[in-house]
Amino acid sequence: MRVFLAVARAQGLSAAAPTLKMDPATVSRRIARLEAELGAALFVKSPQGYALTDQGARMRDRATEAEAALALAADEGQGAGGGLTGQVRIGAPDGCANYVLPQVCAALQADNPDLEIQILALPRVVNLSRREADMAITVSPPAAGRLTVQRITAYGLHLAAHRDTARRITSRDDLTGRPVVGYIPDMIFDKELDYLGELARDGVQLASNSVAVQAQLLRAGGGVGIVHDFALPFVPGLVRVLVDEISLSRSFFLVRHASDRRSDRLNRLAVALAGGIRAEVARLERLVA
Repeated sequence: MRVFLAVARAQGLSAAAPTLKMDPATVSRRIARLEAELGAALFVKSPQGYALTDQGARMRDRATEAEAALALAADEGQGAGGGLTGQVRIGAPDGCANYVLPQVCAALQADNPDLEIQILALPRVVNLSRREADMAITVSPPAAGRLTVQRITAYGLHLAAHRDTARRITSRDDLTGRPVVGYIPDMIFDKELDYLGELARDGVQLASNSVAVQAQLLRAGGGVGIVHDFALPFVPGLVRVLVDEISLSRSFFLVRHASDRRSDRLNRLAVALAGGIRAEVARLERLVA
């Protein structure tokens, strides 16, 4: 089941192999043996990867439930209190993953040496139902699924440009004709990220699905764009412009599997993670206030 779930999540043998600490040929043999024992195909194999069949999808759901139950049993075996241990995977949009989570997670791991933290940075919403991660940071609360949602903190965003460009921007009129940096329009995976508004009425001339790449485009003098305040300390030369006229606010939410509320370990980790994110966002924003 562990091998099956890894292949289902990675959608391929080569991608699943490092997680399983096996070579792809061994993974392939395990899957073939499982399918032979069941007398049914669990995957449709193609050059593009491994896609689940209908029976494979049903098995994935049941195997995921079993995996969660085993994780909970192991967690209870550790007992309450003491340091945090084991592995946890945290999914997050790349702005949070690049500029906030590294400091927070490094501090958590330093306080809990037996804790292994993985940061999953994706340009899309992390699928917790398929156990892509143990918990996720999102910019809007999910509308469906057996999940629990906690608002962590608000954060600010402003229009920014390289300091040489910023000196020539004193009003909205000065934005005319300047290239706009932002998300690739058809790759905006959450409505809360669609924040350019009127700035993009003539299109986005320099675009990326990565917040970090957008910041570097601006740093290279590529134009103007919306930037997280907490990211500015990491991008020397980039400064805010028209602060009083263009100011946005968004929030981070901590999303977890509903069943994980029974886990003392994950509850304590969630409290520490949310508190760390809240404090780190506030610290970074004070640096640019």
